[in-house]
Amino acid sequence: MIDRTHLLPVRRQCQLLKLARSTASYHATPVSETALALMRRIDELHLAHPFAGARMLRDLLRQEGQTIGRRHVATLMRRMGIEALYRKPSLSRRQPAHQVYPYLLRDLTISRPNHVWAADSTYLPMARGFVSLCAVLDWASRRVLAWRRSNTLTTDFCLDAVQDAVGCYGPPEIFNTDQGCQFTSQEFTGLLTHHGIQISMDGKGCWRDHVFVERLWRSITYEEVYLHAYDTVSAAQQGLERYLTFYHNQTRPHRALDGRTPDQVYYDNLTPRLTAA
Repeated sequence: MIDRTHLLPVRRQCQLLKLARSTASYHATPVSETALALMRRIDELHLAHPFAGARMLRDLLRQEGQTIGRRHVATLMRRMGIEALYRKPSLSRRQPAHQVYPYLLRDLTISRPNHVWAADSTYLPMARGFVSLCAVLDWASRRVLAWRRSNTLTTDFCLDAVQDAVGCYGPPEIFNTDQGCQFTSQEFTGLLTHHGIQISMDGKGCWRDHVFVERLWRSITYEEVYLHAYDTVSAAQQGLERYLTFYHNQTRPHRALDGRTPDQVYYDNLTPRLTAA
């Protein structure tokens, strides 16, 4: 937008474009190696101690010899999109456009595929930088039905994952998410209601309502991400494809599924329903 070779001074160009003068001279700086190493260690500690806030994480890092302050830890946590998991008081008003739906899964028996799906997004560290991951999970079989990765934590890639899952397997009866802004947006809830899907949302701060997806994130992080430390986004794409599509769904036995894989549970229970239909 700003043309430094133009006869019109840069200051006047900024005035016409209604931009701050500092905007023209600002150059984004990459995240330093030191900050990336800290972010990775904070992520590891967060997975091990999800209840730890910035102060506790600061103290844990200081025990390891890291000289760091609470505010720096809090800044890095915000950049990664993570926060301590605990019940919080309702101190702020929700945006009127973002409706929050009740939790529908309490005392509900979920034993068949496509009865309940869940979705969530998370931060995944790389050797340089990080990516965001959104996955759609079948609650009964733990099968990952669709996933998308993105360089930013927006609604678009979450919508793409849901549309992919619905296009391949048809809509579920209930769709459960947390109260993140990606999932309370009108675009996301509108997509679900368009397909006649009941919307369920976790209680505020109730991480147990979403525990199956949290376990998936833990498995991905420890069994894939930390072991390979992706250098590029394309390497992350290939690694996640390998883990989610082939290993998690087809190979990895789950104790909660009596040692069977998600694919076995999903398709073994889906076939009788399709035949009966």
